[in-house]
Amino acid sequence: MRRVCALVVAAWLCGMPVAVGAAFPDAYHPTPVQAAGVPQRHEFDLTPALQRAQHERKRLYVYLGASDCPYCRRYEAFLQRHADQLVPHFAKDYLVVDLRSSLSVTADKLYFRIGDKSLRYVEFMRSIGDERERLLVYPSVWLFDGHAKPLMQMPAGTGTFETVPEQLEILRLQQ
Repeated sequence: MRRVCALVVAAWLCGMPVAVGAAFPDAYHPTPVQAAGVPQRHEFDLTPALQRAQHERKRLYVYLGASDCPYCRRYEAFLQRHADQLVPHFAKDYLVVDLRSSLSVTADKLYFRIGDKSLRYVEFMRSIGDERERLLVYPSVWLFDGHAKPLMQMPAGTGTFETVPEQLEILRLQQ
């Protein structure tokens, strides 16, 4: 325990975002992805997750949360409370990818990598046809097939996915 506390304090002193207890619930078996290039840029490489999704013939549920985001904590708490109802639906069709960030990561610092292509947030959103391109909101969710093709336009931010039926509609790709 002392070592964990020392590592958290050291990371905080170095200006690194610390996400203690802030993440997609473990019951969903998320794949955490830490940003590379910090602090100048926060680049999330989706390539390994996409390769795994292709291999397992699953979709990706990509979650961008922030360690200091109250709305992210609210959504994560909802997922935790309803894990018994939701985990089987997630597990059937999705690999959960948990992109770890903080509110200090603004759109101009956020990048997504797929293969050898790295795109800034706005460019990435345009490339996938996402209508939310002008505004970075925490939390954000994207649903992709194994080739990074978006499966539906997603809502974002507070008030999103607050009931089990709403979450199931999203997982079933019902608009």
